[in-house]
Amino acid sequence: MGGTLWLVGTPIGNLGDLAPRARDTLAAVDLIAAEDTRRTGRLLKGFEINKPLISLFEGNERDRTGELLVRLRAGTSVALVTDGGMPAISDPGFRLIRACAEDGIDVRVVPGPSAAVAALVISGLPTDRFSFEGFLPRKRGDRMRRLESVRDDPRTLVVFESPLRVQVLLRDVLAAFGDRRVAVARELTKLHEEVHRGRASDVLSRLGDAPLKGEVAVVIEGAGEGGAPDAESGVEEARGLVANGMRKRDAARAVGERHGLPANEIYRALVASPGEPARH
Repeated sequence: MGGTLWLVGTPIGNLGDLAPRARDTLAAVDLIAAEDTRRTGRLLKGFEINKPLISLFEGNERDRTGELLVRLRAGTSVALVTDGGMPAISDPGFRLIRACAEDGIDVRVVPGPSAAVAALVISGLPTDRFSFEGFLPRKRGDRMRRLESVRDDPRTLVVFESPLRVQVLLRDVLAAFGDRRVAVARELTKLHEEVHRGRASDVLSRLGDAPLKGEVAVVIEGAGEGGAPDAESGVEEARGLVANGMRKRDAARAVGERHGLPANEIYRALVASPGEPARH
């Protein structure tokens, strides 16, 4: 195993998901590069594996890559792991992997759990084609631009999100995509695993305003092939956005841009609707 970088998938929650080959690889290498050495240390202790650990996380990956390349060239075998799942999937590791490939260092993979794939297959949404977007930008303007860039993509979309911002994301999905089907997967493989499936507005209503806990992946239905709705359907769609907290003018603009409908007409219909809250 000398001079080889091993990419080892580790459990995303349930320790029983550590594959025998992954366990054997971790026990055989000279050094383990981990996103969080404390968390990986607990994993190793559970399987009675005692190996030197070195940290490799987003803040030090650039500098650590050079150090690990020196060791690998000298014949050291290194396993790369993250806090859970496959290395380099919205986690550190890409720079090191690319540097090893460019340097001619042998890179091997020991496949394991993936939160993105687990959420996709349990979502109940199409799995034949999908796009993984990782974590979306925190700033709303940047996040909306990212969502709008994939609005017409027919593939199922998978994203990671902070449990504190899931409801915010779903409201932005409503604004950018309309009331598509979604699945919010929380704490997969863990004791409190749960999946909320349904239209974005229904899932929002079910979740309420209380922040979620744990790790969350959100799966979003891809764009359909149907034609644009008529004006009446557009107004109904805009009413749904208003019901979920969007201002009427913003809802009219979002629906108008999405379907090529006149935003002013939608807005006038919203204002004329009886019993609607005054969010202009």
